[in-house]
Amino acid sequence: MLRMRVASVLIATLLPLLAVGQIDLSSFQQSTPDFLPVEEAYQLEVERIDQKTIRLYWQITDGYYLYQHQFKVRLEDQQGLVGSELVFPEAQQKVDEFFGDVQVYYHSADLRILTERSFGIGKLTITSQGCADAGLCYPPHTDVFSISSALGSVDRAPPTSLGAPVAGPGPTSVSTQGTTITALVSALFFAFLGGIILNAMPCVFPILSLKVLGFATGDPAQHHRHTWWYFAGVVISFVAIAGLLISLQNAGQLIGWGFQLQSPGFIIGLAYLFTAMALSLSGVVHFGSGLMNLGGTLAGQGGSKGSFFTGVLGVVVASPCTAPFMGSALGFAFTQPPIIALTIFAALGVGMAFPMVLLSYSTSARQWLPKPGPWMETLKELLAFPLYATAVWLLWIAGKQAGIDTMASALGGLILLALGLYLYRGGVARRTMAIICIGTAIAMATYRGVSDSSTAAGLRHAGTVNWSMAALEGLRAEGVPVFVDVTADWCITCLANEQAVLFTDRARAAFDDSGVVYMIADWTKYDEAIGAFVKSHGRNGIPLYVMYPANPNDPPVILPQLLTPSLLDNALANVSTRK
Repeated sequence: MLRMRVASVLIATLLPLLAVGQIDLSSFQQSTPDFLPVEEAYQLEVERIDQKTIRLYWQITDGYYLYQHQFKVRLEDQQGLVGSELVFPEAQQKVDEFFGDVQVYYHSADLRILTERSFGIGKLTITSQGCADAGLCYPPHTDVFSISSALGSVDRAPPTSLGAPVAGPGPTSVSTQGTTITALVSALFFAFLGGIILNAMPCVFPILSLKVLGFATGDPAQHHRHTWWYFAGVVISFVAIAGLLISLQNAGQLIGWGFQLQSPGFIIGLAYLFTAMALSLSGVVHFGSGLMNLGGTLAGQGGSKGSFFTGVLGVVVASPCTAPFMGSALGFAFTQPPIIALTIFAALGVGMAFPMVLLSYSTSARQWLPKPGPWMETLKELLAFPLYATAVWLLWIAGKQAGIDTMASALGGLILLALGLYLYRGGVARRTMAIICIGTAIAMATYRGVSDSSTAAGLRHAGTVNWSMAALEGLRAEGVPVFVDVTADWCITCLANEQAVLFTDRARAAFDDSGVVYMIADWTKYDEAIGAFVKSHGRNGIPLYVMYPANPNDPPVILPQLLTPSLLDNALANVSTRK
């Protein structure tokens, strides 16, 4: 029995990935004919009771049950996400081999959704998960319904459009009934452009500069081979991240692009990696040939494996960034079947790798590179300093997320890491000390202090208010125009827009003159409510800028991800209450 449940859990985990690869599961289903399809085991009926109440009723086949804690609902209408509360009936206690002590429903489950406000036409997404007593656990199952303004009118076909109009470039046609060729081609094109722009981001540029240095010397045929390995590393990494993101979203996690940077552990690990690379470029430490293939060959002097991992590392460090054109393309991708979403992410990778491939094959472009000489070593040492700066920035983010004690512990670990790498070149005694130092550094990286909640809850800038769905809906109901800025400390594009446009004296005066409330949704830490807000506007990454007019019946407008003062002025003028 336990083995069957473990196998069931593995299938539940891997099912989204199998769907991506279009692997046929019919042979598995045929080998277990005693188990019903999920739609037959759990038959769902949805009924709208009144303007603020929806009934969900599952008829459950004998021998099957549903988990209470796995129910998730999401309701959207023309105004965005509708706040709701899920009311459960009394459930049965059960000791489950996978989830432990849980509440489950046998025979039937009769739930109610109580909404915070009334709505007309809505899109209702319902996720549930259940198992059979005989040993099969189904993966989370999602149903989507369209609910009209007429009471009791419920249809399984979702509404064709609930999103806000988008200001700026984006897919020209998005349909929930299928993907049009025009929309798909547009999304692929914008993803490709966004990938090209990622190369100019401050975290990515130093690493790729080291790769370009290798084109100044050596055999062009060798450069071509290494470039295609780099190309493969970039594209495969983007597809892998997309596959993981799709899997987590299918499991009910409201996350988006850059989600890994909401984990202090991942951020500290990345800071350690950047510091080790920078120490190598500075000549302070020298890795062995194995590690050189992973780090030192960024200068183009190693083998194919080093070129491949250069692409992987480039994607990892690009993850905080959402370049222009990327937002609308990725937002479209996650409304489509997995195979189409992965194709769009592959186009993003092709765009990021394209300039390097072009440089590798262009003789005239390589002729612009300076002749080899001592300057190459000097430049390599100078390029270490942007990596040091990036490590400082990453540790600052870790401190913002997990508190100053966590940041101090990580900084102490960074010193031990540098000492360990320095000692590793010596004999047995030095290497033993090096291993102890590196192990201690890793342990210090896992320490989590107490986060300063007062700082976390504070405003990012004077003249702004903190976001909440209730506060936003309250202001809209009062006829107040609102500008919502979804941002995070790890989002480089967000920080650039804030310093250049949003947090300037000119912008503050423009908000005051127009009567528009500036509301900030800080997504530095994982926040399910903010994730739902981002997704409700057809996006899966930030920055996200939404301008709400004073009239609650008018739809909001999404601004481009790169802002200019004139663009912000025009947007404020269009919704100003003081014209």
